[in-house]
Amino acid sequence: MDLSFFPRDLFSELDRLQRQVQEASAFSPSIRGLARGGFPAINVGSTADSAEIFAFAPGLDPASIDVYLERGVLSISGERIEPRSTKEAPKASVHIKERFTGRFHRVITLSDDLDPETVDAKYLDGVLQISIRRSAASKPRRININ
Repeated sequence: MDLSFFPRDLFSELDRLQRQVQEASAFSPSIRGLARGGFPAINVGSTADSAEIFAFAPGLDPASIDVYLERGVLSISGERIEPRSTKEAPKASVHIKERFTGRFHRVITLSDDLDPETVDAKYLDGVLQISIRRSAASKPRRININ
C-alpha cells in the first residue's frame, strides 16, 4: 500500500489553484480602472503627429460615454445597460455571463508633449477613437546652420 501526504494529482491541483488566483485578481479594481480584462478594452499608440487611443465598446450609445482630459490624464467612463431580454426572463438561470454590464471607468496617463486643445473623438462601429495631436514645440525640426 502506497501512502502519501500529497494527492496523486498534485500538479493539476496546483494548476487549478493558479487559475483561481488569476481569475480572482483579473477584475480587481485599481486606481487606473480595471485590471486585465477591463471594459472597454483599450489600445494606445502614437504617430509622429499624435497619440491614438482606441476603446472597444460595442453596443453603447455614444451619448452614454464621457471622455475627459485634465492635467495629462484621459478618463473614459460610462455605463453599459443590461439587455432587455435578460431582464424580461427572470426565471431563466444564467450559467455563464461574459458580457460586461454596469458602470465602467478607464484612466490613461498621457505624455506631456500632447496639446489638450486638439482632441478629436469619434465613435464608429463600436470603437471609440480618440486622437490627440502633439504640440508644435515638441515635434522635431531641422535647424539650418549659417
